[in-house]
Order: sequence, then C-alpha cells, then structure tokens
Amino acid sequence: MMSKEVLKQKLGLGGVAIGNGFKVMSDKQSEQTLEAAWDAGIRYYDTSPWYGLGLSERRFGHFLHNKKRDDYILTTKVGRVLTATNKVPETMWNEPSPFDYEYDYSAEAVRRSYEDSLQRLGVERIDYLFIHDLSPDHNDEYEDGNTWLDHFEVARKGAMPELTRMREEGLIKGWGLGVNTIEPIVKTLEDTDADPDLFLSAIQYSLVHHKKSLDELFPVIEKHKVGLMAAAPFNAGLLSGQDRYNYGGEMPDEKVEKLNGIKDVAKKHKVDLSTASIQFSFAPDVVNTVLAGASKPEQIRENARAFDVKIPAEFWKDLKKEGLIDERAQVPA
Repeated sequence: MMSKEVLKQKLGLGGVAIGNGFKVMSDKQSEQTLEAAWDAGIRYYDTSPWYGLGLSERRFGHFLHNKKRDDYILTTKVGRVLTATNKVPETMWNEPSPFDYEYDYSAEAVRRSYEDSLQRLGVERIDYLFIHDLSPDHNDEYEDGNTWLDHFEVARKGAMPELTRMREEGLIKGWGLGVNTIEPIVKTLEDTDADPDLFLSAIQYSLVHHKKSLDELFPVIEKHKVGLMAAAPFNAGLLSGQDRYNYGGEMPDEKVEKLNGIKDVAKKHKVDLSTASIQFSFAPDVVNTVLAGASKPEQIRENARAFDVKIPAEFWKDLKKEGLIDERAQVPA
C-alpha cells in the first residue's frame, strides 16, 4: 500500500533534540545537524508542534523549505493546539518558543493544528500526520481529570475520521498515531473502524526493551497490513552512551543490568552499540523505518553509517544465548 511504499526508508531524523529536548541547541547547531542529515542521504524528517512548543517545526522548516518538496518526506503531529503567551508553561523543553498548549483531539483542532504547522514549517504540504501522545503515559498531564481513554473517544469521533477526510482530499498521504506505548495502536486497529496508514511507535522496540512489541504490537501491525516506524532506538540515549532512559531520564536497574550484559557481548565481538541498536530496530519485517534523533552532525553521520557495518552473526547468537534479547527477535541477515 502507499504508506509502505513511500515510507520504506531505512533511517529518518526525529525532531525531539532539535526542539531543545535534552539541552539548548542554537539555530546554527540545528541547521548544521539538518545539513548533515541531508548530506548523509536522509530524506525522512519527523517533527511535532510539541517539540520545543513549535521550535522544532520552525527549525525543520527553515532548512527544508530550501529543498525541492518532492525530494523528502515530512511528518508532524496533531493533538495539541498552541497559543502565544508571555507565561510559558513548565515542560520538558529547554528554552522553548513562547507558546502555551492544550490537548485537543477534535476534528476542528486537527484542521487548525495542520494549518498552524504549515505556517511554522513554511512548506506547501505535510506528507503524514500522527495523532500525538494519545496514550496512558500522559494520563498525569491531561486536564480536568481526563484519561487517555476519554481523549481516545474524542479522537475516534473527531481526529480519526477527519484525518481520513484530509487524506481523501489529497491534503496528506496518510495518518496514524505517534505514541510511546503500545495500547493505543492496538486499540485503534482492533477496536475502531478507523482506516489508518502507519504508526510511529517510540521507545518500544530496542535492544533493551522489545518483548511487548513482539507479543502485542507486531502481530496486529502484520494482521492489518499497516506501516510501522520504530522510533527512539537508543531509548532516548541509554544505548548511545547517555545516562538517560527514555524521556523522563529515569535509569531502571533492570535496564541498566541488561545494558551492561549487552555491552560485554559487544566488547567481545568488537561491535559498536549504537550501530547494533539501529540495525536491531530495523530488522523486523514489519518495520518500515528507524527514526532516530540527533543534536550533532557527527551523530547523524554515525547513524547513517550504521547500515554499512557488517555485524558478526555470533554477536546476535550470544545475545540470545545469554537471554539478553528475545529468541523470537529478528536480527540482521
């Protein structure tokens, strides 16, 4: 189907870091990072209004509007509407743009978010839209005591059919969900009559965390024949040398112990862990693209080179033998 054909890109660039997700980046640094991605042959770019409260979209657009539009794929998100403010809320972003935000998964909010994103990006179209953070890990952030299931009902009646209409109108090529948990993807495919094209699943399929995807996510993706992007293959830093696991920064003992075991096997076989992480996340047949962030040009170049490296089959065999990765996990040929 179109989504799989269009988005069969090995590697894409995610926009969290460029939205000042972990540290402040200058406009110049973000431009250099995006330039390195383009020079490395990366042609899939994913951002969101949430990243830096519009900052990531502005930076991506500032770079991409100088490129021929048909030469790259661009995705962004819906689900939060931004409004200008002189009282910027406390968020995970460092020095974000001066905007407040409100969760809104209605049809009207989807249209407004889409138009606002086009303005920030400064481009004529967006290829795919993901309904963002419609997920149980955001229950503590929703206002008025709402849960993700409350918002899911709004999206089921509002955002989902509206995105299908936008696809039919030719405004976008397709849509899906962009979430950090598996349950919303499964619920969308199994419990609604929605017609999504692809999903962005972040932090759910990596060397240190993948069993639940094998058990619950991959079978449903395969059954419904939709596309899947495996995002954050480093678990937001843990597998690329940072003392950080996922976006909250916690370091669970179980994951650290598994990481140390994987490091020992990698050292034995002289395998770079970042390279192995990217190849592992791309290996499953159901995965269309690995989406990784970066804040420096050298990180981009390292990620892009990952697919050119031959990793010994014994490395993967040892990981399975020692119970460090699931026996069922597909590994690079």
